[in-house]
Amino acid sequence: MRNTLKKYTKAILPAVVAISTAFGVTGTAQADWSPKKPIELIIMAGAGGGADQIARLLQGLIEKKDLSTRPFIPINKPGGSGAEALRYMQDKAGDDHTVLVTLNSFYTTPIIQEGIGVDVTKFTPIGRMALDNFLLWVNVDQAGITDVDSYVAAVKAAGKGWKVGGTGSGQEDSILTAMMENHFGYEVTYIPFPGGGTVAKNLVGNHIDSSVNNPAEQNEFYRAGNTKPLVQFTAERLPAYPDIPTAKELGHNLEYYMQRSINGPPGMSADAQAWYINLFGELFNSEEWQTFCVEDGLACEEYLSGDALGAYHVTEIEKHKNLIESVGAAAITGE
Repeated sequence: MRNTLKKYTKAILPAVVAISTAFGVTGTAQADWSPKKPIELIIMAGAGGGADQIARLLQGLIEKKDLSTRPFIPINKPGGSGAEALRYMQDKAGDDHTVLVTLNSFYTTPIIQEGIGVDVTKFTPIGRMALDNFLLWVNVDQAGITDVDSYVAAVKAAGKGWKVGGTGSGQEDSILTAMMENHFGYEVTYIPFPGGGTVAKNLVGNHIDSSVNNPAEQNEFYRAGNTKPLVQFTAERLPAYPDIPTAKELGHNLEYYMQRSINGPPGMSADAQAWYINLFGELFNSEEWQTFCVEDGLACEEYLSGDALGAYHVTEIEKHKNLIESVGAAAITGE
């Protein structure tokens, strides 16, 4: 499997480089600006989750490749389903030494929590590093659950006694859980946790019955034989999970993705933005990042940066407004 993944990575790298060059990303993190002090790398989720793992991997690569004269300092701000991080960034307007590692709560939290006074379209778009994916996970000790049909039967039998764990309330995991409730016609009890790593540990400990963790959050336990995926909510099977069917293959119109992007606060200088675009573009092109994407089930074929990422954000905000309206805000917040 590892040799196959290496071949896959080598095959896509030339295309990645070509795409990144088209977006103005050079091979080095060069611009007229350079950092004058340590850079805060804000993570809008808790320790151990996908966003946290990605942030710390990127920090390590920046240090390893000596891409910055000043260190990047990861700081977790998971409070309020990412509202803490978003408000912090809003209050950092004009700061060139703070960047944010995002997930889809970048869109959903301001929609649901209008009172935080944040407009993410005013943030400074830097680069989208990946699209992350979702799978349905259960503990291997769950007797009789071998596929989606047996899972749905078990959930319907348990009713609200079935506990689904997820990251936060009113964000990605709870949205996908609500989508599944609507589609399959059952109700569950959704239990929010501060990060995907905590969700994964609770599934292993049988404190919850299932989750829709991202691959990176669950892979450690999957490889150890503690948990198993039943279905992928993707258009096609991921190279990391060739034997797990997609929901669409099984006749279920359930597909959902999460963006992993880097953004600055409102009013970041154009020179600083260009420096960060180049830096994260170089990381995106690196063999280390592309290998991580393949092995941990992320899609990393296209690096969106600057205005292209800003336009993508606007589109995704509208998509999530419609999605929240279709499933109901109460369904994804548990209120």
